[in-house]
Amino acid sequence: MPDDAAQIRTLIENWAEAVHRGDLDGVLADHTEDIVMYDVPPPHEGIHGLAAYRASWPPFFQWQAQGACFDIDTLDVTAGPDVAYAHALLRCGTPEELAESPTLRLRLTLGLRKESGRWQVAHEHHSFPHD
Repeated sequence: MPDDAAQIRTLIENWAEAVHRGDLDGVLADHTEDIVMYDVPPPHEGIHGLAAYRASWPPFFQWQAQGACFDIDTLDVTAGPDVAYAHALLRCGTPEELAESPTLRLRLTLGLRKESGRWQVAHEHHSFPHD
């Protein structure tokens, strides 16, 4: 059985692949009912709960259908026995956006907790650096 950090890495890689495919069920998998997400677009006070998290994704999928990528560039995981966090940089943009700013990366931070022996994302934070 893989160690906790490896399990979390796989969970995040599967999530990113689901985002890239526009697979809403895959994006929602392994997230807590009480998830809190701070995202790039409003609302600035964040998104609270799995239903609101679910509702936030269709506009992103529409934007992504223009040919945008959502690919993990770097990923670091730190895991304790029942809580963990991960931070990553992702290539997230249309080919035109990435050609204009080839080093631009989406910053991702995740907080996870283990419930009933299973890792779940309880907090998600996405941001781009401010120019």
